Amino acid sequence: MGELVPDREGFLAAGENRIRWEFLGRGGREAVCLLNGLAMHTRAWYVVLPRLLDAYDVVLYDYLGQGLSSAPDEPCSIPEFAGYLPRVLDELGIAKVHAVGVSYGGFVAAEVARLFPDRLHTLTLSGILLSHEELFSMYQEISLRFYRGGPEVFELYTHYMYEKIFGEAFVAAMKESLPALRARFHDRYRDRTHALIRLTLAQDPFFASLDANLAGYAAFPGRVLVVPGAEDRTIPPWVQRKLLTVFRDARWEPIEGSGHVVYLEKPDAFFGVLRRFLAAKSTSF
Repeated sequence: MGELVPDREGFLAAGENRIRWEFLGRGGREAVCLLNGLAMHTRAWYVVLPRLLDAYDVVLYDYLGQGLSSAPDEPCSIPEFAGYLPRVLDELGIAKVHAVGVSYGGFVAAEVARLFPDRLHTLTLSGILLSHEELFSMYQEISLRFYRGGPEVFELYTHYMYEKIFGEAFVAAMKESLPALRARFHDRYRDRTHALIRLTLAQDPFFASLDANLAGYAAFPGRVLVVPGAEDRTIPPWVQRKLLTVFRDARWEPIEGSGHVVYLEKPDAFFGVLRRFLAAKSTSF
């Protein structure tokens, strides 16, 4: 497969802002929507897309503050981000997708399942929680301190972030590449740390409404796959396992030797189990 480029691409209007979306595939097949983590953008998925594009079309989009989408310094919300997906699907003439949400993208995917259940075949979540956890609140607060602390503190965060989110095996294998990863992240956000702040603050109303919305998540009629990293220190597996009590039909498939970013750290294992789930549309695969 040569260099990937979108087969279709465009922008949604969101008031005065624009939301970037991309479609890769030949059309006429079931589609998978890969939903970004907080500091991701659509192109971050390209390295793993060949693991899907032989059998599925792929839909991607950036939230406000990511990639080529607008980055206003104004409040935003996770339900707002979820609401972009059906609009993108309408642009593409797609009735339903398989939603795959990693980390922050899992919050967005869960909101799509709650608000637009008829637009999903299945739901896959990795590195997400739908419960109130003090340690996660502390992690969010220290992240905000790094974002707000100025250039020197933000540069320090690029070290803290990767040490926190990746598992031991991945860091050992990628040790020589980590400085370049840090530099790319730093250069992408050093002049717009406000975007990271706004994306992080959008989690506050999400969690404030969590108890009221649990019944909505539970009502999702589709099948759910939960794929945690067994070494995830950001949202530990014991926290993610609580998702099985939220959704009516969910399957637990932890990936050994992985930290928070399972799709990147253990792609063979992640996409192997994901492909079996997508094909079956059942937790009995």
